[in-house]
Amino acid sequence: MAKVIMVQGTMSNSGKSFLAAGLCRIFRQDGYRVAPFKSQNMALNSYITSEGLEMGRAQVMQAEAAGIRPMVCMNPILLKPTNNTGSQVIVNGRVLGNMAAREYFQYKTQLIPEIKKAFRQLEEVADIIVIEGAGSPAEINLKENDIVNMGMAAMVDAPVLLVGDIDRGGVFAQLLGTLMLLDEEEKDRVKGLIINKFRGDKSILDPGIKMLEEKGHVPVAGVVPYMDIALEDEDSLTERFDRKTEGLIDIAVIRYPRIANFTDFNIFEQMPEVSVRYVTSVAELHHPDMVILPGTKNTMSDLKWMRQNGLEAAVRKLSEQIPVFGICGGYQMLGEEISDPDAVEEGGVIRGMELLNTVTILKKEKKRCQTEGALSPVEGVFRLSGLGFQGYEIHMGSTSRRDMPDETIAENVISDGNLVYGSYIHGIFDRPEIAQEIITCLAQRKGIQIADGAFEDYQSFKEKQYDKLADTLRKYLDMNQIYGMLRDADIH
Repeated sequence: MAKVIMVQGTMSNSGKSFLAAGLCRIFRQDGYRVAPFKSQNMALNSYITSEGLEMGRAQVMQAEAAGIRPMVCMNPILLKPTNNTGSQVIVNGRVLGNMAAREYFQYKTQLIPEIKKAFRQLEEVADIIVIEGAGSPAEINLKENDIVNMGMAAMVDAPVLLVGDIDRGGVFAQLLGTLMLLDEEEKDRVKGLIINKFRGDKSILDPGIKMLEEKGHVPVAGVVPYMDIALEDEDSLTERFDRKTEGLIDIAVIRYPRIANFTDFNIFEQMPEVSVRYVTSVAELHHPDMVILPGTKNTMSDLKWMRQNGLEAAVRKLSEQIPVFGICGGYQMLGEEISDPDAVEEGGVIRGMELLNTVTILKKEKKRCQTEGALSPVEGVFRLSGLGFQGYEIHMGSTSRRDMPDETIAENVISDGNLVYGSYIHGIFDRPEIAQEIITCLAQRKGIQIADGAFEDYQSFKEKQYDKLADTLRKYLDMNQIYGMLRDADIH
């Protein structure tokens, strides 16, 4: 039976995902078979496994840190918000259906057997399982029938590390308030506190740590500094959305309300001369060298949003001067028409941006598959034809050319023959030769030269980031205390 440890937070974006990934890396470095687990994830960043099953990207990132292939049992329940009050519910990688928040709240306990089954599958391949919670265990309106925080910890008898984010202020109130709102059995599970994202001289913090331990009766397992680690963020609270600095090569990504899989563009962020900015208005657009329309959970609604706030018109005008690249839902938007006969999203028909000679019909069945090979011949400013790619497709609907409505487009990338491109492939930019071709072309069009060494292999880059994360955590966490939590079979 695998040993377990759980990372919970005082709030969303407290750093749970990164800390869980760091622990996965440390345990792997120490010779253990380790795997991540999150019973229920709410995110629009998702991934397709080799079996064609859908899971949250946070657990994919953690699996990479652990040196294990992503498996859907690492994230048996994925909630993908479709609006402010409902989500698409995905169980074991397959769509169960759309549910309103209250409907899911009443239904979710029926999924406990699936959670336990998934966890047992992981136990067959791991010595240690690092579990991540969601949000906060002290959200008292959600504690009843909880399946992702203390309810999950109780299912597998897991000791808990509780993480607070000092960078957002009030960390002592966060930690003590959370402990206060737990019942005694839950509080007994909390075996260590972590103060995360600290900037400054730790000695100034020491009196507060002493008082925290005295009042909370739980030892502090570490004070982790604010880290400049370039790994994938889990959700829309990511700090990358706040970046406004423009580099020599500037890429603007349209940040619609239901943006999905924005991790597709992380590779460009690692290039020292390149900036990736997420924009929500015409005023923020400025003068980019390329515009990207990313994936979306609601293509029709987000296209209407662009139409209403003027971004559609602005992008159409820019497409006469600079490259525009649409991925998945963004690709669907670039066509002439999107129809929704089965009311998968909103029903009816909507005019597209009319930059590609395509039409899209949304369908109830979701396409989920990994894909790799060589890019089809495609004309335009980017010399992409024949370059190797590896990625995955995840979308509702099929796209065809306007003049051939009965034939789904077979090409993996299509263009208008000049500046506008579209593709269903998530991760298409991750191969260094494709990203390099795009940035080199943008630089040539601008009359500048990119420095040597700007195009590091992305997978190698990520491996270095996982090691950097692990090295930092080893320095600032009490790993003897954490290993002691693992050795303690009876945590009560």
